[in-house]
Amino acid sequence: MRLARLRVSLLLVVTCSTLIHLVIGSNLGQAIGVGALLLYLLTLGGQLTTMAKGLLFAAGALSLIALWRASMPALLLFEAGGRFAFFATFVVALSMLRLPAYRSRLVRRCGQCMLLQPPSRRYPILSLGSALFGIILNIGVLSLFAGMIEKSNTLEAAQGRTWVREARQRRMMLGLLRGFSLAPLISPMGIGVAVVLSSLPQITWLELAPYILGAAVLIFLTGWVVDFLTGPHPAAGRLKTSALSPSLQPLVQFSGLLFGIVTLVFCIAWLLTLRLPIAALLGAPLGALVWLAWQRRRLGYAGLPAAISAVHRQLPWLLSPSANEIVVLGAAGYLGHLCVGLVDVHQLAPLLSVLNQWGAFNAVIAMLMVVGLAQLGINPIVTVTLLVGLLPSLAIEGLSPPMIGASLMVGWALALMSSPMTASMLILSRFTGVSATHIGYRWNGRFLATAIPILALWFIWSPF
Repeated sequence: MRLARLRVSLLLVVTCSTLIHLVIGSNLGQAIGVGALLLYLLTLGGQLTTMAKGLLFAAGALSLIALWRASMPALLLFEAGGRFAFFATFVVALSMLRLPAYRSRLVRRCGQCMLLQPPSRRYPILSLGSALFGIILNIGVLSLFAGMIEKSNTLEAAQGRTWVREARQRRMMLGLLRGFSLAPLISPMGIGVAVVLSSLPQITWLELAPYILGAAVLIFLTGWVVDFLTGPHPAAGRLKTSALSPSLQPLVQFSGLLFGIVTLVFCIAWLLTLRLPIAALLGAPLGALVWLAWQRRRLGYAGLPAAISAVHRQLPWLLSPSANEIVVLGAAGYLGHLCVGLVDVHQLAPLLSVLNQWGAFNAVIAMLMVVGLAQLGINPIVTVTLLVGLLPSLAIEGLSPPMIGASLMVGWALALMSSPMTASMLILSRFTGVSATHIGYRWNGRFLATAIPILALWFIWSPF
């Protein structure tokens, strides 16, 4: 427990120091944050997965190359360390929203509301609901709702028909998976937006939004159509259904709560003239604290002392499982920054002459690279972070920075829906007892075969 407290304390130092640097531009704050981050990494020991260890090894090897080849190695490594600290801060800040969410009765009521919808409405409501909850709970939404699905989808509920139970399981789990995968696209404070906007300071979320929100609508509608066409559709009267569908009021209330948190982030960005990812780092913990205080408002002083006490007591439980997420995301950002600093764009002139002929089709290639490499076990975070740093430096004709960022984010979403090696697929496999490969390629194959060409056309002939 002492070691867990030490790690949390170091992460809080990283978070506070990084926020000071990002808000007021203090290099001393960044130096303190990077130093605390190094100490935190040293305490992890055997806590890391193979991928996290591999990325740290790659980061160390590339750091040695930077010391040898870079013209100003100290500055390059310091800036790359700042990128690592930024993503560590992002994970800590967004994780704060999980504290009130996991204790919320509203979240449980929303889950029951989505699962008890009639078949004709279940997919769109479950998909949209899991996308909204994914903004706050991140991958925790899969464990929460997958467990609820398995408990509710009994053989008794299917009136003894095994094929009905299996069909319901497939359709609800795919709705959950596809909805969760949309969260990085639709959330202004999601990890995808943070990676892209922090790497492309010349663009804003409003420039990115038409591409990613349009793609999210296409993915949602394609999933809905494929779900309807693949069915099955039992004959009317064969199965008993509730005469009254559950009220959607809990989902409306949660949407209002989420809208309030997002509005808070935008207000902070506007009032303090900050970029959106930085405002999210301030708005998410503040929103979480207000939500916790509301849950404890009957304990006196508007619930604020009780909320602060809950945060202090539960932070080790909250942040201890995030070690691998912090390392994977932070090391990917670190590697991406070093690669951009070490690559000589002039040496890529022959490649540039080829890519210039393809124009906007390069966005499709970038999207497919993220999806394809994910099938080989390369985390989309790594691919997106590297490509979003390298592609803009090539200045390819017909490929705008917003289109680059959007295509990589869409590829990220598709990778979450297809790769059997992602955490999302492994979680669903654990709950369903179906192999991750079967879920990704058999269950989801028709959807992917339909969605990928549609999204390719979206980027080639986008009206924006």
